[in-house]
Amino acid sequence: MPERRRGVTRRQIIAGFFTLLGLLLIATNAGGLGAADPTTTRLGFGVPGPVIEVPTTLSLTVIGVIFVAAGVLGFVPASEQASTPALWLSGVLLFPTVLIWAAAGKQTNVITMVSETLRLGTPIALGAMAGIWAERSGVVNIAIEGMMLTGAAFGFAAFVFTGNIWLGVLAAIALGGLISLIHGALSITFKTDQVISGTVINILAIGVTGYLRRQFIVDSGGGRVTLPDITIPGLSQIPILGPLFFVGKPIFFGMLIIVVVTHLVLFFTRWGLRTRAVGENPKAADTVGINVTRVRYIDVAISGLIAGLAGAWFSLETVGNFDDGMTAGKGFIALAAMIFGKWMPFGAFGGAMLFGFAEALQTRLQILNVQIAGTPVPNQFLQVLPYVATMVVLAGLIGRAVGPAAAGKPYEK
Repeated sequence: MPERRRGVTRRQIIAGFFTLLGLLLIATNAGGLGAADPTTTRLGFGVPGPVIEVPTTLSLTVIGVIFVAAGVLGFVPASEQASTPALWLSGVLLFPTVLIWAAAGKQTNVITMVSETLRLGTPIALGAMAGIWAERSGVVNIAIEGMMLTGAAFGFAAFVFTGNIWLGVLAAIALGGLISLIHGALSITFKTDQVISGTVINILAIGVTGYLRRQFIVDSGGGRVTLPDITIPGLSQIPILGPLFFVGKPIFFGMLIIVVVTHLVLFFTRWGLRTRAVGENPKAADTVGINVTRVRYIDVAISGLIAGLAGAWFSLETVGNFDDGMTAGKGFIALAAMIFGKWMPFGAFGGAMLFGFAEALQTRLQILNVQIAGTPVPNQFLQVLPYVATMVVLAGLIGRAVGPAAAGKPYEK
């Protein structure tokens, strides 16, 4: 029999990406290696903190060589042991590469950039966890965007009318859970197509929150008050890691806790085992006495509660106000992060931080007034970076992503 032809693998796609990027870096920088006064990039680490001067041209050329070497190794089938760490190293080097290129001849703060990545990745990571809870039980939840938007609006409205910002957070969480129960009823009980159900909820959320803002929030006012900063004593003093992980706002810390708890519950508890069983083979789960409907309802409700908390991040932790459509598609980007992470909590967290970095980067590039061939890059092009990153990741870099077998399929006894 003729040998079956294999398609392009994920490793080859990533290897090709780094090979092309490496060649581009070498081609654009190798000519300046002999310059008498090469451009330097100053990388700061904290305020105050050390500042390291990096020769821009030399650094980018060396990194380009590493990218090409890793990419070539990735195409050699017998070199998997060597190519895997090389490709991971290349992935890690992407972060300093972009900063060195963008801040050529200027100074930028690495710690601030990482901090912004973690902060901006918070709602995406929460949305990804919401997606994991629902889809691991077999319910596709594209309504995360609507749940986040509803939580942001009603959470801020509750804060305006009560004057208590923590009640606003609780209201956001509760509204996210309520919307998720509507999605659960349509998807689980009435067996509506789950994508259509989610789409309806997203459209409904836009109309309801817009009406709430025009009729109540705008007239009632409300200051730019946000949740207070939290500093964990002792741990916040750890160099580099302290300012990143132990200084922040409550929902940021909540996100870190939810990621860890989601992983522990899904893979180390009886409930997690039941959730995964229902999401993979509900008939077999039903046969051994697991109530499929109950498990799916509870997990979808948990999904909504987390999405509501993500909504509170926008209006109560970051902006201190509510604007129409302020979630700006982050719920859909969260689904991309979930797929990037192969429905695994820590993998989805990594995907969320990748998109958070893209968003932080577009802001930093605007501040640095980055130029290509002497021409400033228009801000509009920089602002689409997070969405371009989403398309690139989904179109090729994640390879084949297979979710839970029963996701999207209504269960009937």
